[in-house]
Amino acid sequence: MEEKVKSILDYFEQINAIPRCSKNEEQIGLWLKHWAETKQFAVKKDAAGNLLVKVPPTPGYENASVIVIQGHTDMVCEKTPDSTHDFSKDPIKNIIDGDWLRADNTTLGADNGIAVALAMAVASDESVAHPPLELLFTVNEETGLNGAKELEPGFIEGQVLLNVDSETEGVFTVGCAGGRHTHISRKLTLTDIAEGSQLFNLNISGLHGGHSGIDIIKQRASANKILARTLHRLAVACDLQLVSIKGGTAHNAIARDADAVFACAADNSSDLAGMVAEFEGTVQTEYGNIESNLAIKLTAAESAAQKKTALTAAETRDVINLLLSLPHGVMGMSAVFPDLVETSNNLATIAIIDDTLKILTSQRSLTKSRLDEITNSINATAAIAGTNTRCDSEYPPWTPNMQSALLERCRKSYTQVFNREAEVKSVHAGLECAIIGDKYEGMDMISFGPDLRDPHSPNEGLYIPSLGKVWQFMVALLESYGSE
Repeated sequence: MEEKVKSILDYFEQINAIPRCSKNEEQIGLWLKHWAETKQFAVKKDAAGNLLVKVPPTPGYENASVIVIQGHTDMVCEKTPDSTHDFSKDPIKNIIDGDWLRADNTTLGADNGIAVALAMAVASDESVAHPPLELLFTVNEETGLNGAKELEPGFIEGQVLLNVDSETEGVFTVGCAGGRHTHISRKLTLTDIAEGSQLFNLNISGLHGGHSGIDIIKQRASANKILARTLHRLAVACDLQLVSIKGGTAHNAIARDADAVFACAADNSSDLAGMVAEFEGTVQTEYGNIESNLAIKLTAAESAAQKKTALTAAETRDVINLLLSLPHGVMGMSAVFPDLVETSNNLATIAIIDDTLKILTSQRSLTKSRLDEITNSINATAAIAGTNTRCDSEYPPWTPNMQSALLERCRKSYTQVFNREAEVKSVHAGLECAIIGDKYEGMDMISFGPDLRDPHSPNEGLYIPSLGKVWQFMVALLESYGSE
């Protein structure tokens, strides 16, 4: 078994040597195409960049159902503030830390490079008996399941799909939330910084962040919300003029860091420092052990002579109030699945770019009506604040099918291998199964995968022993089709 795990990890290390942030997947696509051709597997690519590799069946399995093994090639590119890693060219460094695989102050990319590695290992291992396989490698998943959205009819032949994009071994995922992005923007009026002002930098750091779907239930702090709360407190002491603001990195990552530069009368500086220190203690108490490294720091910035323009005090208050008003976190729990988030919103990114405020929010829900409700709430809040909104990247929920033949087969195979039953769950995150099932009527689908911690953050880790268990299960499942 250790040899099999090493083989998978070897493939994964090769994958991690290739830059593959979302929308930058040409190199990984070419590499996978070359690999398929060296194995003499038929391979095709669609207009979106999705790849399909056809693997012939093991002798005796020619009449079995075609099985699609699916994962996405892109990854969320996050790093710590002090990391010098360049995702456009630097390989991800795989570090074995006991039973865990992690990276060097960056996301690991096991979400979802490990699915690609597992598919390659299965296809390459002549000792594994299997039906005809289609390895479906989709692109641009992390920005809104976009590769799956562009799949054309007939690109896939199989009607049974194994999505290897779940993050807890021993759990079969049979449903997922739908989602959409809401973009908020407003043109800003820049004016001269008031004479006698001092510039300050306000920094929020040390937060866990994490996946905005899977981890939203953990009540982790949003750096963007804490920044807004802090600015609101400081605005009581003086008429702030925002010079810049920036927080968060991606729609599907809870904001870990946020910064603002603002101008304020220099004679208020000592009061502001005391207020920040007091509020830091308050927020640390609120989050306790959830965010043990949370830090709020106020430092002197460049002089007002170097930064001549900023928002007016009135417009600064508008921005702060909008950020305070926008929802973030769990909006409701499922009435069907215990302990499952039904509806949430992530206040994902905030920035002032040139003279425009830009905010990205990400809504998720297990039901279309509640997804519409939270989106309407955000639109209404934005309208009151005099901002514009637009929605995109929408994808539907995946409704569980508890009578699925594939689910029954998976449960049976898992029990035979491990002498215990797997859990069956729905997940508060977007999975490509929702899109693929919507495009290919009758597709029987399930999602599973090894244990991952903190995906979409530099704390991301892969629990290596769970990888061996996923391999054992996949082999048993594929071999079970030999009885057909």
